Amino acid sequence: PIMNPPGQPTRRTPLHVYPYLALHRNPYADTGWRNTTRLPRDHYVQLDSNDYSVHPAVIGRRVEVIADLEQVSVTCQGQPVARHERCWADHQTITDPAHAAAAVKLRQAHRIIAASPSDLHVERRSLTDYDRMFGLIDSDQEGVA
Repeated sequence: PIMNPPGQPTRRTPLHVYPYLALHRNPYADTGWRNTTRLPRDHYVQLDSNDYSVHPAVIGRRVEVIADLEQVSVTCQGQPVARHERCWADHQTITDPAHAAAAVKLRQAHRIIAASPSDLHVERRSLTDYDRMFGLIDSDQEGVA
């Protein structure tokens, strides 16, 4: 109940005014979609059925995906890391060329060069050593076939 001083009329807001008050309190009402997720290794976020690229420097970190009717933007700790025009077609992959180039550079920087087989030295043992170790032959029966 609304409590007013004695002798004063009760002040109530008419119900038909509430929707307008909500709009006037926040002129930039949130009309879009917002989600927080960890950026996977493929550096794409998914919205509806579409994949949007994100700069690969933030792989593994929490990003916020914000979408409205016209664009999809991604931020990491408040800094923009991707912005794309929203695609309304199904099952599309939208890639920024700068994100693709950065991914190639990061992959090259982290690529491990495998040692060639000629550089490796592997000891070769006689099979009779293993037979002796497991008790399949006695040490005096080595030469007997």
